Amino acid sequence: MSEARRLGPSGLSIPPLVLGGNVFGWTADRETSFAVLDAFVDGGGRMIDTADVYSAWVDGHSGGESETIIGEWLRVSGKRDHVLIATKVGMLPGEGGDGLAPERIAAACEASLKRLGVERIDLYYAHRDHDAVPQHDMLAAFDDLAHAGKIATLGLSNFSATRLTSAIDVAERDGLIRPSVLQPEYNLISRAFERELQPLCVARDVAVLPYYGLASGFLTGKYRSPEDATGARGGKARAALEAGGLEVLAVMDEVAEETGATLAQIALAWLMAQPAVVAPIASATSVAQVGDLLGSLQVELTRSQIERLSAASGDGA
Repeated sequence: MSEARRLGPSGLSIPPLVLGGNVFGWTADRETSFAVLDAFVDGGGRMIDTADVYSAWVDGHSGGESETIIGEWLRVSGKRDHVLIATKVGMLPGEGGDGLAPERIAAACEASLKRLGVERIDLYYAHRDHDAVPQHDMLAAFDDLAHAGKIATLGLSNFSATRLTSAIDVAERDGLIRPSVLQPEYNLISRAFERELQPLCVARDVAVLPYYGLASGFLTGKYRSPEDATGARGGKARAALEAGGLEVLAVMDEVAEETGATLAQIALAWLMAQPAVVAPIASATSVAQVGDLLGSLQVELTRSQIERLSAASGDGA
């Protein structure tokens, strides 16, 4: 098992893999979700990532389904002390309005705490930027939650470099809770993060926990032609193919031959080796998939392999 890595200045540390909870209560039912969560934690994983909006996009769902399943698992399993829980606010409207209005942040946090059945959220994200709210007001709302013991660490997701910079500056200037974590999209196909956000996160000591680490399944190698690109993720798979994805898969196949690792493990190991990245986020809908994901913690790519993989995907334009 890889050594734990620090989450910026938060004081928290985790192994370099986070379990994504977007599937819980959606493509993974309660029983499957419990099995996946048990397998991840029993295999050495520590952080579980979810959001209040998961899975409001499903017909008949209203949001909170993932948090509810995780909360039930925490109660039944008794493993609260073995995990860190990350969740988010900002995409699910409700009491207090929508976005990142201070009243919404406070109400959403209470709702998430109740669904999760915990007293404190270990990592609480602003799920996306909301420039209609002054950043001082947003940060003050999170700061109030921290002082009340309801959250431990603040993260930002889907923020630009300019807005991340200003949030850190405002927090430091006004003595408010400082964002310690950034959650952007980042993988071997989508590499826009590297242009401005990556050097900023290195310079300002912001831990990066990227989502879509497997490019919505494309980097597992199961989509190699337009005919393969069907189902719920077909559109993203076709876009990856058009963005030169086959060239990336060809190099991944070579590295798989050299290492004996699966393509999913190679994609995650490449991310783990990137500056500022602490742990990629990946989801699983079976115990077997959890085992595959955890196997990435044992994969050590050589500098040459990392460079070849990077060259195959260009600069992620």
